[in-house]
Amino acid sequence: MEKLSYYHQCGEELERELRLKTYPMALKLLEKESDIPEDAKRPTRDLGFHLSLCQAFQLSRREGATIAMLLADNWCFEPVVGFGLAEPPERFLQGHNRFPRDVASLEAGSNYAQEFPKLPTGKYIGVATAPLRATPFEPDVVVTYCDSAQLSLLLLGREYKEGRNLQCPLSSHAACVYAVVPALQERQCQVAIPCRGDHYLAMAGDEEMIFTVPREELEDLMVGLRHVRSTGSRLPRAYTMRSEYQLGESYQQIAKIIGYI
Repeated sequence: MEKLSYYHQCGEELERELRLKTYPMALKLLEKESDIPEDAKRPTRDLGFHLSLCQAFQLSRREGATIAMLLADNWCFEPVVGFGLAEPPERFLQGHNRFPRDVASLEAGSNYAQEFPKLPTGKYIGVATAPLRATPFEPDVVVTYCDSAQLSLLLLGREYKEGRNLQCPLSSHAACVYAVVPALQERQCQVAIPCRGDHYLAMAGDEEMIFTVPREELEDLMVGLRHVRSTGSRLPRAYTMRSEYQLGESYQQIAKIIGYI
């Protein structure tokens, strides 16, 4: 419980300091049925219908529900393939889920399928999600829906320790997969864009982006966020449109070295 209380505190701090509209989510990969949280809702069993994974995300981040999504609970096939709950079918690999609606050729659709992030098939039986502030399990990753100002702070916090740029694949499809699977594979933070399903069927806002942090990077992120907050990067922000505004000292020094001011 002591470990869980740390995650609960992180969830509350993220909500408060980033002024988030929805709860940051804890997400855990399930390897066996005993991993399913005791109070988790199973859509087909408890709700009487299937859900897409982005809709399960919505229930956790907006309603505070703990949801377990096994193969039989899923409606959209992309997270089924991406999280390794079933083998990718040949029709997917040939590119048919993208062509002809989205891409110019079957080859282009196949390119998407070949690059699609996938966990090993058969290793996991499903995924559980819950609000971080009340998670009953230790998360593998924390997933936060945020606007660009909040994402800017999250990236500042992430960069605090090593200062490195974030390298990540982006796609217009399968936000639930692109937000999570690369973060699990690379064990580094990830940014993703809500896809059509997330927007049209799971209530993602037009302003929202997705930021994911693996469990082992969470503490560094929180330390970084606290540091940049102490140096003035916080919400709410004051806005201005002044010419020749006051530059920070390091900016002034480097600009003078270059010699343009």
